[in-house]
Amino acid sequence: MTQPNYLTPEGEAKLNAELQELKGPKREELSKRLRSAIQMGDLSENADYHKAKEDQGFLEGRIQELEAILRNAIIIQETKSSGVIFIGSHVTIQEDTFDPETYHLVGPTEADPRQGRISYESPIGRALMDKKVGDVAEAETPGGKIKFKILKIE
Repeated sequence: MTQPNYLTPEGEAKLNAELQELKGPKREELSKRLRSAIQMGDLSENADYHKAKEDQGFLEGRIQELEAILRNAIIIQETKSSGVIFIGSHVTIQEDTFDPETYHLVGPTEADPRQGRISYESPIGRALMDKKVGDVAEAETPGGKIKFKILKIE
């Protein structure tokens, strides 16, 4: 069975927009490049043709990937916090004497740690799941084991 892809409504919209761009303008542009390259003649030594065919493979692969993600998407609805961390929660944590950090727990497709969006499958994400304010969580990260306190859940 295929694993579900958890997406925020914004993430779903972003992937749908990318899919429409790839299926429309990008596919059309690539088809023009291929037609142009074919018209140049001898395809065995035509670098433009080979590059366009390679690009076409990548484009079609990305379209299939996006369609699969969206087909198995479970949209995370923004709800009032139940006091327990789950996918879609905004969580403020603090490690030792460091400044508090706020993260949005999302599915792996939308994870972008630099933007404060971490996957629930990441070490910190897994450690946060099902915790409450005041709990101390521990995560095994590539940099070693870290402990942090949950300060706020939204």
